[in-house]
Amino acid sequence: MDSGTERRAAPQRRGAHRARLVSVALLTALAVISCSGGVTGTPGSSGAHDRLFPKLGNDGYDVQHYSLDLDYDPATGHLVGAATIVARATKDLSAFDLDFAGMDVRDATVDGRPAAVNRAGDELTLRPREDLGKGATFTAVVRYSGSPKTLTDADGSQEGWLRSPGGGVLALGEPTGSMAWFPSNNHPSAKATYDIKVTVPDGLQAVSNGELASKVSNGGRTSFSWRVKEPMATYLATVAIGPYEIDDKGTTKSGIPLYSAVDPGVRQQAAAVVARIPDILEWEEKRFGPYPFSSAGVIVAPEKASGYALETQNRPVMPLDHFDTSTLVHELAHQWFGDSVTPAAWRDMWLNEGFAQYSEWLWSEDHGGATAQQHFDEEYAKGEGDEIWAFPPADPPTAADVSGRPVYVRGAMVVHKIRGILGDQKFYALLQAWTRAHRHANASTTDFTRFADEQAGEAGGKLSAVWDTWLHGDGKPDSP
Repeated sequence: MDSGTERRAAPQRRGAHRARLVSVALLTALAVISCSGGVTGTPGSSGAHDRLFPKLGNDGYDVQHYSLDLDYDPATGHLVGAATIVARATKDLSAFDLDFAGMDVRDATVDGRPAAVNRAGDELTLRPREDLGKGATFTAVVRYSGSPKTLTDADGSQEGWLRSPGGGVLALGEPTGSMAWFPSNNHPSAKATYDIKVTVPDGLQAVSNGELASKVSNGGRTSFSWRVKEPMATYLATVAIGPYEIDDKGTTKSGIPLYSAVDPGVRQQAAAVVARIPDILEWEEKRFGPYPFSSAGVIVAPEKASGYALETQNRPVMPLDHFDTSTLVHELAHQWFGDSVTPAAWRDMWLNEGFAQYSEWLWSEDHGGATAQQHFDEEYAKGEGDEIWAFPPADPPTAADVSGRPVYVRGAMVVHKIRGILGDQKFYALLQAWTRAHRHANASTTDFTRFADEQAGEAGGKLSAVWDTWLHGDGKPDSP
């Protein structure tokens, strides 16, 4: 191309050659466009840019629906799974990541065509045959098998796939554990609807979120199909497998159907508290607004099955050693604060835990126990070296701190300060307006403080001191 002969060519000859080059380049480009569907994408990045959990979540797409088909053998601990993920590309993609810890990926497809698969730690990358255009809806299917992991999170507690004697399982996911049993975009901001089918040997129950759509037995095994119609964050998904006794006959006073599962070994100890669910939900609806989901209930697991209670959507998981009225009030309050109005990032967890903790104080106040002010005073009396003053509720410094006492207790103290400034009428109006405005969505601390300022009207100016001192300030405030 750079020969002397070519350089000495007549002007019209150079023009003709240049035209041929343009034609070849154009044909090549058209061929590439034809092969790639008209899209030249880039790989989506791993992580949702969360400061506390930088590897969780993924970039470049928005999941709309998960359909999980799980077949579990309690005798061996072996799980065979298929995850069908319907998503929309938020930018041009040549590949995208899913969070997935352990197990073996058998194969994957995107829009029915085989996709290349790559594993790197807890990241599973799928590369479709054709690039995905921004705004396009696509369907990915991942088939996998193996023994799901039990994970240890940053504060030392266990999550993921928790096995117990007798073939029982609790699948719990806050903050990272869901990726132990299904591939996902594992961040609170990535909410979706779900279908969850779990097949187990006859004699065992498989309880999950949402409503039981079908129960089919065949050849000594039973498939339980659950449907979650309202958006749900991955960390709120659960599966409880075991010889649970089912109570599905009741409703709340507002007509919400109840479905509870109780381990038979703890039925007698748990019965009185389970019976209080309708009354607790009626009280919470008066305080927080209409119940946000289409069913409610609880899963009461054997003692020490998990070491903690968790606000899994529709029906919290609560082992017997964490099962009492106050904790049930807390976990059911999360259906509004955390499950329906879900934090935008993990640093916003005080919006979950501060309000749920305060619900315990309100319940106590309304049912003959200590008032919320007495609870506040008891906490404020603790010295400057107490752990509740270790960091501001809205700014946990590390991943291990998202479940720390400043998030819970000092977060509840923030809520009490808001109530004190607004008065009860405006305070409860604020709670109901907040849960209504962000129903089934995500919200940040900034969203809340701006919303509260607007709702407070003339009193809004006084809230700035609460934000500066109690919500974001370091150390123990000088005055209660």
